[in-house]
Amino acid sequence: MADYPVQYNNPSPNTKLKTKRGYPRLGATPDDTGVNFAIFSRHAEKVILELYQHHEDSTPSHRFELHPIHNKTGDIWHIYVYGIGHGQYYGWRIYGPYEPENGKRFNHHKLLLDPYAKAIVNNFDWNSTSVYGYDKNSPLKDLSFSIEDSVKNSAKSIVIDDSKYDWKGDTHPNIPWENTIIYEMHVRLFTMHPNAKVKNPGTFLGILEKLNHLKELGVTTIELMPIFEFNFDANDRINPITGEKLKDVWGYNPLGFFAVTGNYSVGMKLGEQVFLFKDFVKEMHKNGLEVILDVVYNHTGEGNELGPTISFRGIDNEIYYMLNPENKRYYLNYSGCGNTLNCNHPVVKEMIIDSLRYWATEMHVDGFRFDLAAVLGRTPEGKWIGDLSLLKDISEDPILHNLKLIAEGWDAAGGYFLGQFPKGWAEWNGKYRDTVRKFIRGDEGTVLELAKRITGSPDLYSKKEPHASINFITCHDGFTLRDLVSYNHKHNEENGEDNKDGADENYSFNYGVEGESNDPEIIKIRKQQIKNFVAILMVSQGTPMILMGDEMFRTQYGNNNTYCQDNEKTWLDWSLKEKHYDIFRFFKKMIEFRKKHHALRRKHFFTGKDLTGDGIADISWHGVKPYQPDWGYHSHSIAFMISGTDFLCEKVEPDNDIFVILNQWKEPLNFTLPFLHGKTWFRVVDTSKDSPEDFLDEPEQIGFTYTAMPRSSVILISKETK
Repeated sequence: MADYPVQYNNPSPNTKLKTKRGYPRLGATPDDTGVNFAIFSRHAEKVILELYQHHEDSTPSHRFELHPIHNKTGDIWHIYVYGIGHGQYYGWRIYGPYEPENGKRFNHHKLLLDPYAKAIVNNFDWNSTSVYGYDKNSPLKDLSFSIEDSVKNSAKSIVIDDSKYDWKGDTHPNIPWENTIIYEMHVRLFTMHPNAKVKNPGTFLGILEKLNHLKELGVTTIELMPIFEFNFDANDRINPITGEKLKDVWGYNPLGFFAVTGNYSVGMKLGEQVFLFKDFVKEMHKNGLEVILDVVYNHTGEGNELGPTISFRGIDNEIYYMLNPENKRYYLNYSGCGNTLNCNHPVVKEMIIDSLRYWATEMHVDGFRFDLAAVLGRTPEGKWIGDLSLLKDISEDPILHNLKLIAEGWDAAGGYFLGQFPKGWAEWNGKYRDTVRKFIRGDEGTVLELAKRITGSPDLYSKKEPHASINFITCHDGFTLRDLVSYNHKHNEENGEDNKDGADENYSFNYGVEGESNDPEIIKIRKQQIKNFVAILMVSQGTPMILMGDEMFRTQYGNNNTYCQDNEKTWLDWSLKEKHYDIFRFFKKMIEFRKKHHALRRKHFFTGKDLTGDGIADISWHGVKPYQPDWGYHSHSIAFMISGTDFLCEKVEPDNDIFVILNQWKEPLNFTLPFLHGKTWFRVVDTSKDSPEDFLDEPEQIGFTYTAMPRSSVILISKETK
């Protein structure tokens, strides 16, 4: 563990503190003699900084009213306070008009978080009436005004001195995109189950205790679901079956964009979560693993017009949020969470880029996945401007442009902009997910579309490289792989929303029984289809991503929106790894296979041409007979051959040719394989066979014919004949 900064003894009310004008650098910036505080508010009439000796105090130790001329530069209010430092608790009070119909919601009775706070005391009580800017008991709702002071129930900001941390030569693994394999995971849910048998369940330390599992699996890059500070108890719904209060487990409702949550650290002093996270990143890097953050800049945890006043709403509501132009009382809701951050306003743009730079420079993360990233490409009026938006600024930023930038290319208001993000962005490929699911389910009319997705979706990303396509079958949103082959319908009754939440169309199939089954034949076909999913994912051009626990045959019992479940339904049951080792082994072997064959990790799209003169195109398509693919509407099978020679990539050693058969037809199909000069075909994978025969460590020679069983995938490699 690192040496952390010495925490100041926060001054008592009897201590006189000297101040000076300060400077307009946003946030709390400590140095050797004190701390500079600065906050943006264009429409504020008066600004007060409050310091607190203890985080639970309801009376400030010191209160500084900022002079509107001497303590203000442009729209930034600032003050420097001597004699305080790392660990100081503070908050802001902003005075101004309360006119919701005009977009203004100032209320100085509410203690506000600093948007640039590096750490937050998260004892926020969502149920307290005091944290709302309006009188919750008034029939006027948010048109009323609350004079109840929120200080007893509100969160407080903490001064953090990042400069004292010693990274000890930490460097980014810098794994090339074409070699990247992403593992999407939730910090808490990964190790909360008693079967995890870790000392620190549900924490960053818990992940480190499971490093050997991640390394054995072979993934290169960990994508963490949100770790910005959020309120675990923000959900006010009740589980109608158990009567228990539901949680905001996933954390997609950030309270601040610079503060790592304390929810995933243990035994810490307040604010120490910052340095525990740095320790975590440093250790991951030491083990060759990258860390990507799932970041939420499209909305905040303040909700709609009836939500609490925590920070942005009380600082300058009409700047930070997109408001309905016809009635500014209401928020535009492209996020589906009640509000939408006004991402392309210059002030908000700067805050988001400052936040990203902070995580990149001070926290050493390797990239970002942007939740509902389409919002970042919209004007305040909601128009998509892609290349002219914040998205372009991020991808061209001198600090950020070399990091892994991944977009979720849609939003909750119907915006779907897949393939339209600026150069430098990779994108979650929702079309890949849906097409592969439909093909495995047995839908008709999918084969031609499947070919596009397997080859890196050149129809979407031809102006980029194949790695821009983040290929996935499952993610946190939706069914797990096991549920995808076990349920025809979602089962979200325990979420308290009458099963109306979550996607209705999952392109899933249960193979005869809805939910769990003891029938060995049903279990066999379900596992076989999961292996088919994995095989297709790992032979596709692009960047593969897998969901936490899929490698262990994990179930959420048909719940496809488990954002509110903190129980054994969502905790990863580590006993499944041994129980279903056949699934884990297949995942591991397919990842090894992908890493071994650069033909599956090309930096450029296929041409369909023979560029080497050996008679083999870089990719060719086949049916039961060579070079005769069945592209028909009723086709349920396709085969393709990838040349082991990559003419377009210099300094690449020749690879094996790879032949893949995908048969989702209900009958066996006899394939005649393409003839190769001086080579023959060897079988590596056949998902119809039981483990360990499904993946052979020593490929077996099969010649030039092969029978693909129903609903199976076969992978062959070429070798020279002796």
